[in-house]
Amino acid sequence: MPGRVIQTLGFCAVLTLPVVAASAQTPPALPREDVTVTATKARELLDKFAKALTIQTKVTGKIARWETAICPSVIGQKPEFTRFITERLQAIAAAAGTPVNASPTCTANIQIIFTTTPQQLLDQVRKDDPDYLGYATTSDQREKLATVTRPVQAWYTTETIDVDGVHRMDSGRKLGNGVTMANFSAFAMPSSAGVNRDPIDLPYAFYTRTTGNHIDNGLRTGLNHVIVVIDSTRLAGQEIIPLSDYISMLALTQLSSLDACQELPSIVNLMAKDCDQKIEGMTATDLAYLRGLYKMDGDKSYIFQQDEIADVMEGTVAGPSPSK
Repeated sequence: MPGRVIQTLGFCAVLTLPVVAASAQTPPALPREDVTVTATKARELLDKFAKALTIQTKVTGKIARWETAICPSVIGQKPEFTRFITERLQAIAAAAGTPVNASPTCTANIQIIFTTTPQQLLDQVRKDDPDYLGYATTSDQREKLATVTRPVQAWYTTETIDVDGVHRMDSGRKLGNGVTMANFSAFAMPSSAGVNRDPIDLPYAFYTRTTGNHIDNGLRTGLNHVIVVIDSTRLAGQEIIPLSDYISMLALTQLSSLDACQELPSIVNLMAKDCDQKIEGMTATDLAYLRGLYKMDGDKSYIFQQDEIADVMEGTVAGPSPSK
């Protein structure tokens, strides 16, 4: 399936136009600014930031992240911009602790597409590879997922990884042959000649091995494939660094909201509505969040994962001594 989607997206990319106007260069050093708040207030803001950005996945109810090495592909840009965006994303990923596959022949699992017809592109994805839109159980849900609503928008395919390390793509559609279970609970009825012991067929079910623990059950959610689509007609003249960093944030983490204006400085605010923060690129807060995401225990329950992200952020984002 990945090969077919790459071919489809490449076809749609013929309709794209360059939108960024800046000189391509080696990605500059990542930010090191401080957050000027007291220690108590800082922790409160970091907790709020972590909870605002994280989202529970449908199958495990946990936070998704890359468990396999990323391989980004940029379509619809000039070679110098393609190289810049790719290298920028890889640099941010490495700084965050995300596994990176830098081989020029790797199979793309992050597809970044610049196009003048984003809805046409998503309609094609919905027709050919609906699982690349995200988890959905009905046609109406898939149609809603495939609707383009933002100038830069991302779609996520997730996967469940069990205690044995077995990966299975999360899908609301039937994949495989389902599960057949032995029937141990049948009872004889007064009108029956015997007990029905026929196996129970669960055509849409799948099984995973867990630890059985409610806090850390051994299940993790990984990102399997990410599509980031940029509407070229709505972003003419956008500066290359903030746009690249915004794309990188979407490619490395599944975010809960892109419209809410975060109190802490964040690249997420670049295209948030009614947000007057001046964003020049990835901030220390963003990088701390990503580091927390990739250091947290992937098999912990959602609330523990949020706390672990905030803990890492607290130890990463510098702050001044409390006011006297």
